[in-house]
Amino acid sequence: MSGTPHLAIDAMGGDTGPETTVAGVAHALRHDPALAFTLFGDEAILAPLVARHKAFAGRVGIAHAPEVVSGEEKPSAALRRAKKTSMGLAIAAVKDGKADAAVSAGNTGALMATAKVALRTIKGIDRPALAALLPTLGTHDLVMLDLGANTECDARNLFEFAIMGAAYSRIVHDIAEPKVRLLNIGTEEMKGTDVVRDAAALIRSAPHLPLQFDGFIEANALGRGEADVIVSDGFSGNIALKTAEGTATFIGDLIRRAFTSSLRSKFGFLLSRPAITLLRQGLDPNTRNGAVFLGLTGTVVKSHGSASAVGFANAIAVAAKLARARITDRIAEDLAQTRSANVDTAA
Repeated sequence: MSGTPHLAIDAMGGDTGPETTVAGVAHALRHDPALAFTLFGDEAILAPLVARHKAFAGRVGIAHAPEVVSGEEKPSAALRRAKKTSMGLAIAAVKDGKADAAVSAGNTGALMATAKVALRTIKGIDRPALAALLPTLGTHDLVMLDLGANTECDARNLFEFAIMGAAYSRIVHDIAEPKVRLLNIGTEEMKGTDVVRDAAALIRSAPHLPLQFDGFIEANALGRGEADVIVSDGFSGNIALKTAEGTATFIGDLIRRAFTSSLRSKFGFLLSRPAITLLRQGLDPNTRNGAVFLGLTGTVVKSHGSASAVGFANAIAVAAKLARARITDRIAEDLAQTRSANVDTAA
C-alpha cells in the first residue's frame, strides 16, 4: 500500500446527501493532500459541486451512478440494485482493486449486506463486525465491536472479533498488545452466558496473539479507560452504544437547560465557556465519526448519516489510515498464527 490511498465515496448517501459528502472530501483533502477520490453518484448533481473546488483537479473524479439506496430500503432490495447504486458501485470499486477503501453515510444494513456479498470475509473469519471508537477518560479512545452487524454470536465469533479489534487498536493507537475485555454482566469468571465464558476461554488459549486479555468488563465501565478493545455481540454492543450516545445527548441538554434557566446561570455560562466547549467537543459524535466493517477482504467505513462535513472528513481519515496500514492483511496474519498454533475455535 502506497502513501496515496484512492478512496471510493458514496456521494449520495446520508441525510444531507452530496452537499455534505463533497464538502467532507474537500475538508479531508486539505488535511491530507496525498489522497485521491472517486465520487459515485448522479453526475449532473456532483459535477457543479466538484467544480467549486480547484484543489480537486487531478485528485477527485466522478463515476456516474443512476440510483441511490434510500435510508428505509431493505438490504435485500439494495443488493438487487447494487450494480446501479452509488453505494454498490463504490464497494465494487474496492472489490475490483480500483479503490483502496470505500466510505458511505448511507443505510447501514444495506451497506453491510452489499459489502459482505461483494467483498466476502477474510479466510478464517466467519462474520464481519462493525467497530468504532468510543471516548474514555484514559489516554486514548477505545475500540468497540460488534456494534450491530451480528445480533447473535457464538464463542468463535467473539474470539474472531477480539483478533480484529486488537488489530484495529494497534493501528489507531500504536499499541503493541492492546488490552482486550469482553462485555459482560459482571467481572467474575462465573458470570455471563456460556457463549461469553467460552469466548474468554478461547482467547486465553491463544497466548501467541498480539493482545492482552483482561477478562470481563461491565457496561458502566466503558468510559473509564480500563481497556483498549471491548468485544460484544452486536445486540448488546448496539444497546451499549446507543445508551452511551443517549447519555451524552442527555448531559448536553441538561447543561444547556441549566445555563439558560436564569440571568445568573447565563453569566455563569460565560465564565465556564472554555470548559463547556471542551465538553461539547468530547461529546460530539462528529469527532469520532467512522465505523469500519472489520473482517472483510476490503475496507468499508460507515459514516453517521447525520454527520457534518467535518464528521464525514473524519470518516475518510479512518478509511485512509486503515488502507495505509493494510488492516485486512494484519487480521489475516493474526488468523494464520492462530491456525499455526492449532487453537480450536469450534463453537
